[in-house]
Amino acid sequence: MDRRALEKMLAQGSDSALLRYTLGSLCLKEREPEMAARHLAEAVKQDPNHSASWKLYGKTLAALNREDEARQAYQRGIAVAEARGDVQAAKEMRVFLKRLG
Repeated sequence: MDRRALEKMLAQGSDSALLRYTLGSLCLKEREPEMAARHLAEAVKQDPNHSASWKLYGKTLAALNREDEARQAYQRGIAVAEARGDVQAAKEMRVFLKRLG
């Protein structure tokens, strides 16, 4: 995915949870966790039932040493994943949550 093209779509008003999730993922890969956190916060705001967004948001917050917020994101993500039957995502987030202590 081309981050610039996605940012251009966003600037032109094509905002969506999936677009924000993808941008957050790309920003995290490009070692821009602050920007990733902004996009992922918007992704979970727009679609609070997208467990993958919660998982990546928690990971991003943990990378920023924002442990309390990361715990909250993982806890919310686990609840969402369980409600949707997304067993693997819930399992992964439990592991990440446990690592935070």
